[in-house]
This record gives sequence, structure tokens and C-alpha cells, in this order.
Amino acid sequence: MRLQYQGQSPERIGFLLLPRFAMVAFFSAVEPLRIANRIAGHELFQWRVMSESGEPVTASNNMTLMADEGLTPYPDISSLAVCASFEPEKSISRQLTQWLHRQAQRGCVLGSMDTGAIVLASAGLLDDQTITLHWESLPVFRESYPHLKAVESLFEISKSGFSCAGGTAAMDMSLDLIARRHGDTLAQQVSEQLIHANIRHPEDRQRFELSGRLGSRKPALLRSVALMEANLEHPIVIADISEQVNISLRQLQRLFEQELGSSPRRYYLALRLERSRQLLRETQRDIIEIALACGFNSASSFARSFRHYYGYTPSDVRLHARPNVAPVED
Repeated sequence: MRLQYQGQSPERIGFLLLPRFAMVAFFSAVEPLRIANRIAGHELFQWRVMSESGEPVTASNNMTLMADEGLTPYPDISSLAVCASFEPEKSISRQLTQWLHRQAQRGCVLGSMDTGAIVLASAGLLDDQTITLHWESLPVFRESYPHLKAVESLFEISKSGFSCAGGTAAMDMSLDLIARRHGDTLAQQVSEQLIHANIRHPEDRQRFELSGRLGSRKPALLRSVALMEANLEHPIVIADISEQVNISLRQLQRLFEQELGSSPRRYYLALRLERSRQLLRETQRDIIEIALACGFNSASSFARSFRHYYGYTPSDVRLHARPNVAPVED
């Protein structure tokens, strides 16, 4: 996945699978390479599947994939994609960190898919790079590594490394690789085989536009929700939101009820609480830090709101007691 390649053919790419990796991202990255080989009539690419122990790895969908090798000192690859999804921090170890550093030192270009960037960031291997990862994990990543430039693009490729958001964005990254190495015509032929009508560009957004996510095109609603999403740590008073979008408070209340089935206050609170739950699950930050980062003045007020909304406590999330319980209705 490196930006430029001038080594021997076929180009050899390694995929390091971490427990609970995203199967869809892995297959989306590999299948374009396989199809390119078939259309070309000879091997343009080879790939090696790796795990820390060399044993099979179970993905987030509970399917298990065989590994070709473990963390051998000198794997025959020119680039390596760290593939992760849920709880990547549990895979971080001194052995893995040291091995990644050795690969970087010998000239192997390191990259990531989905949340694999968290492992590389923890190892200090992403400095001076623009990186991306799955949009759901992006806010937590920015909180944890504020010195790194993380963007919401589909994929990023530079001389130093590469990253993609996971999911089908891995397919676009592989198609981009094929086009740069072997021409647009081959990339388009591969895309047609995958029934992937449009090869997306790195700068394309991961998520639907806000109007698509909300199912509404009402300008005042879109501006209001955008203001809320941009101000989770320092919440804006609802009356100030109505003033900024130039409608009355009563009109704003009615708009939210009609379009989203919720009051502005409850909708805003839900955004902040969902961010807090994500931070609880994916970071080791203190509960009071998380409370403040999501606009609560104290841990007690945060805990009360959290329990009232979800039906369980922030501490329960940390204990993995009830992570999938639906919110409690008023």
C-alpha cells in the first residue's frame, strides 16, 4: 500500500490481523488485488496474513481466519497493514510495539485499516502523518492523540504510511493502489468485477451528509444539529441555538418534535451521552474527565443523566456489564 514501489514483482503486502478485526475491511482490501492478478494474467500482488502468535485470528463477526505466519523477524513484505476493529488497545504489547518498530526501521511502510491506527499511534509510529480511521472512533482518537492530524477521509497514502477508514473504504484504497501501479484501465476493470460503480477518492466523506443521517432537509434543523455536534464539550443553551438559526424557541421545539421525535434538549443530551459512552468503552480516561469532556459539570450529574438515559451506570460500561442495553424512554 506504499505510495511508490520499485521492488521486485509481485509486490508483497502483509496484513497483520488483530483479535476482533473487521473482516469486511480485510476482504475489501484483498479482493481487488486478487482480481487484478486474474485480469492481468500473472501475479502483480501477493499478500501474507499474519497474527501475533501465528495462530488463527477471530474477527468481530466471530469467523476465524488462518494466519500464514507470526511475527517473524524479517517477513518478506514491503508494506504492512495493521487490521483491527473493536478494542484494538487490548492487542498492544511490548512485543508487538518492538516488532513494528523493527519493521519500520528496515524500510517496511506501515499502515492501518479501521482502528489499526490506534496501535500504530500507541507505538509512536504516526508522527508527521495525516491519518484516518473509522468515523465512530475518530473523536476518541483525537482526544487520545491530540498531537496527530486525524481526518475523516476514506483513506490516506503518503511516503511515510497509509491508513483507511475500514469497511469498503479499503476497497477504494486497493483500487487506488492498482491504478497508481498498473493504470486506470486495470483499476476500472477490477472495479467493474466487484460491481463497485464509482471508485471513490480519498477526500470523499465516510458518512452520509447530515441531511441523509437525519432524514430531513430542513435548513434550521440541519444547522441546529451541526451546532450541537460541534459543541459537545461546551454545550450551547437551546435558546441560543434558536437565535443562531434565526427561528423562535417554540419553532425549534416543534421542528425537532416533528422531524426527529424528540425535544432539542433531549436530542442534544443524547449526543453528549453517546459520546461519553464511546469514551468509556474505548479509553481509560477517568470518569470525571469524560464527564467534563461531554459537557457535564460533575461526575455525579453525569452519572445521574447517564443512568436515567441508558438504565445503567458509567461504571457498568467499564465493567462490560450491560453495553448493549437500549436507552430508557422518558
